[in-house]
Amino acid sequence: MLAAAAGCSPDEERADIPVLQPVSFADLPGWAEDRHAEALPALRRSCAKPLSYPTQAKGGTERFGSPGDWRSVCEEAARIEDGAARAFFERRFRPFRVVGPDGDSGLITGYYEPELSGAWQPSDAYPVPLYTRPKDLVTVRLSDFGGDFGDERLAGRVEGGRLKPYYDRAQIVDGALDGAGTEIVWVADPIAAFFLQIQGSGRVRLPDGEILRLGYAATNGRPYTAIGRVLVAEGALEREEVTLQSIRDWLRANPAEQRRVMDRNRSYVFFREVPGEGPVGTQGVPLTPGRSLAVDHRLMPLGAPLWIDTVDPLDPARPLRRLAVAQDTGGAIRGAVRGDLFWGAGLDAEERAGRMKSPGRYYVLLPVPGEKAAGV
Repeated sequence: MLAAAAGCSPDEERADIPVLQPVSFADLPGWAEDRHAEALPALRRSCAKPLSYPTQAKGGTERFGSPGDWRSVCEEAARIEDGAARAFFERRFRPFRVVGPDGDSGLITGYYEPELSGAWQPSDAYPVPLYTRPKDLVTVRLSDFGGDFGDERLAGRVEGGRLKPYYDRAQIVDGALDGAGTEIVWVADPIAAFFLQIQGSGRVRLPDGEILRLGYAATNGRPYTAIGRVLVAEGALEREEVTLQSIRDWLRANPAEQRRVMDRNRSYVFFREVPGEGPVGTQGVPLTPGRSLAVDHRLMPLGAPLWIDTVDPLDPARPLRRLAVAQDTGGAIRGAVRGDLFWGAGLDAEERAGRMKSPGRYYVLLPVPGEKAAGV
């Protein structure tokens, strides 16, 4: 339905499916210098879940390794010692350069776990609600109705027997959910709440010092609009200076325009309480700072290791090359060579994530087929 409305066929919609070019570990820039053992905890966490194969992959699951091959790799990963980590990856995996329609270079950004001040009840100090998923939010997977739509979905609400778009950001901020009982907690700062939605998870520090951890639950189904691009188009910022920090500074310096600009992003994120360790990515496992990567799940498998080749967000002259694991997704993470590196929590993580907007490449590591692995 969506493809037809846009005048495109499903095959054209899937034109960005990447080509995987086999390479050697010697071809991975900086491979020998990484601390490979730091990626093992992330891989072990992913191994607790079945590999989540891309919904638009050509060649079926075998293109990214069979379930049996992944199971064998995970069994060995559970018992491998840190000192043998590099040898383990080199023995049990083969690297492939990921090449999209525009080549092997793409955009690598960063995200982090923000911390907000909040309270269980609204007040003048804490006026901004954070919501859980509303009961009237309906999600429809198009492939359930036939056709080759991959994992494309629509979100909306039923009104008069018809599925209509769900309330957008402006409507929700104006009170469309008042009385629905979906508030989880109230926070102090609308700008911080806005960026919490962009990050997709975070934590709220309550007045008694208790930490409430929140994770992504759903969106309203509206398209995501990067307000940095809005500010560039309006001449408020130069493209080269757009970072989380510069956008936030502009919003604070222009309170009369703050609401209008944020409402340009009609997408709205709903949260859920996350007990225990977190934050939790789309794959359903806790993220590992510096070693978890958000990818376009339509094109890359969740749970697979990837070698990142980009630059340090605080020093573009310094390479940033490391092994990470695809464990998350995001509304703005679209494309064959597109990654979002999780930096953790705290001021340093915020600084790095907010400034990371770098060209880069990555290589996906896929398991050596069972019969070949046995002979390595």
